[in-house]
Amino acid sequence: MPKDAPLSPALIDTTRLAEALEAFADARNWAQFHSPKNLTMALTGETGELSEIFQWMTEEQSITAAQTPETAQAVRDELADVLMYLVRLADVLGVDLDEAVQEKLKRNGEKYPVDKAHNTSKKYDQL
Repeated sequence: MPKDAPLSPALIDTTRLAEALEAFADARNWAQFHSPKNLTMALTGETGELSEIFQWMTEEQSITAAQTPETAQAVRDELADVLMYLVRLADVLGVDLDEAVQEKLKRNGEKYPVDKAHNTSKKYDQL
């Protein structure tokens, strides 16, 4: 599909965030450190920090972690870090996240048709 032909109306628009992150990095002369490898490693680290918040919670505790005073700010902070590194990585790589998401949702719909995937956690090759 041509890059300029959207699949449907945008699901997400990260343009302003990508611009803000680029300006933030440029003001600090950090673009030199923002290789895809480094950004992927930073993203992995932030995902690990998010996981650490939930590590020893019960399923019930995890459901309210973003509202519980002891963990709410940390959850918000780590989610923001994950999003910022993901958007920065996509921007550096020239990946249109909206297009990528729409294409992936379409492929997932094909791999997991409702009539076979409804109410099961089986992987697509086991449906």
